[in-house]
Order: sequence, then C-alpha cells, then structure tokens
Amino acid sequence: MLDRKLSSRFVRFLTVGAIATFIQYAILVVLVEFCAMKAAPASTLGFAVSAVANYLLNKRFTFGSSLRHRDAATRFVAVALLGLCLNYAAMLLLMMIGANYFLAQFIATGAVLIVNF
Repeated sequence: MLDRKLSSRFVRFLTVGAIATFIQYAILVVLVEFCAMKAAPASTLGFAVSAVANYLLNKRFTFGSSLRHRDAATRFVAVALLGLCLNYAAMLLLMMIGANYFLAQFIATGAVLIVNF
C-alpha cells in the first residue's frame, strides 16, 4: 500500500516538475523572441514564475499539505533562491561563450536539477 502511494506521489511530483519546466521555457521563449529581452534575465523571470507554480502545485496536488504557507514556503524559498542564482549564472556563462539560449537553458536546467536534488 505504501509503495503504491509513494509511486503515485512520485508521478504527481514529476508531472508538476514538467509543468513548471514548461512554464519557465515558455516565458523564456516569449520574452527572448517577442520582447527582445536578453536570455539570462528572461530565464530568471521564467524561473521565478515557474517556482511559484511548482510550489503551489506540489503543495496542493502532490503532497496535499495542510501546513500554512509561511511554514511550508520557508524551506522551498531557500532552495528556489539557490536554484535561481545557479540558473542565472549558468545562463550568463553559457551565453557569454556563444551558446544558443535554448541549449543554454537546457544545460542550466540540468545543473539546477542536480544541485537541488
């Protein structure tokens, strides 16, 4: 019973992560392609918006937490800020060496995923 519940929660966790990643990439592409924003700040804005979505969806959909936002969000914000800084630094570095912004975002996403895990 526990394994099935854990498996179900893990699938929901992956689904929420995919949604948050899509949000970040969509914002990145829209801001770079249609608003002429530089990739690193566009990625950072997308990361921030997707982090909020990730938190809210995981709290409600994945974990069904009844903790108050103030209590649950404190740890999440600390981890998200670390990820935000790493994402921005990776994007800046990769853009400076001439990487395509979408490839740079893919690499930055992998780096953040590894560090956050």
